[in-house]
Amino acid sequence: MKILFMGTPDFASESLRSLIKSENEIVGVVSQPDRPKGRGHKLVPTDVKVTAQEADLTVYQPETLKNEAFLPTLEEINPDIIVVAAYGKILPEYILNYPRYGCINVHASLLPKYRGAAPIQRAILNGDDETGVCIMKMEKGLDTGDIIAVKSTAIGEYETAGELFDRLAKIGGDLLVQTIKDIETGDAVYTKQDDKKSTYAEKITKETSRIDWEKSSTQISKQICAMSPFPGAYTTYMGETFKIYEAEKTEGEGKPGQILGIEKNKGLKVACKNGAIFIKTVQFAGLKRMNIEDYARGHNIETDIILGAD
Repeated sequence: MKILFMGTPDFASESLRSLIKSENEIVGVVSQPDRPKGRGHKLVPTDVKVTAQEADLTVYQPETLKNEAFLPTLEEINPDIIVVAAYGKILPEYILNYPRYGCINVHASLLPKYRGAAPIQRAILNGDDETGVCIMKMEKGLDTGDIIAVKSTAIGEYETAGELFDRLAKIGGDLLVQTIKDIETGDAVYTKQDDKKSTYAEKITKETSRIDWEKSSTQISKQICAMSPFPGAYTTYMGETFKIYEAEKTEGEGKPGQILGIEKNKGLKVACKNGAIFIKTVQFAGLKRMNIEDYARGHNIETDIILGAD
């Protein structure tokens, strides 16, 4: 099968690596243009571009796909199928309709649940017990196409978005290779989504990351997991913002956000609306990420202070 792959972040790189190892022919890789990052604003290649170049694959980085701008390239490489994984742009109809076997997408949720931009974070944030990966046939709507293959997996109690991201990327890569085989042999089964059961996974914002201590210890621990490693759940301590990357639920009583003290090998205990949490890993402005007990050795942390109160 002649495949054109379209993707941008590391999640997509795992799918590309799986295809590289398969018997298929990758006729090209499309990724977002390099963007400036860091203080020096140097152009940084996308994760998918790096993976493709390591395999000596041709990389295309069009600024736009509109007005049939990419059609000449499609006609030149003539793919049998287009595989999309977190590319980051909506594909126009001329691309969706071009390949003989259409376009398929690797999506990190159990569709029709969590269509949209942030399915991994939203699944954790909402306290779901499981999630998974779907391979779907792409159409004009947002993640609305027929499901071809699905693989579910349990979400660990304190599994972070980063950890789940890595696991789903591997699951997606393995599922993708088998799905392409099934499509080529005619064994693929296409199942329509039930739109009535659909939910939308909105983008993560700064407000999504701010901890509301009026919530339960379960909700807050899930929020911390969902925001780790990026962008990081945050609160304030005496006017200073800091991020929390790791925490665990525990028993405890106090005003929501009240610091109850530090317990050795457990962390900083903070009261929630119901119960409490032990904060374990933090990052204060200008400092590296560290264990809260290491931070406390060089900084005085006052008890009874209310986090997020300022």
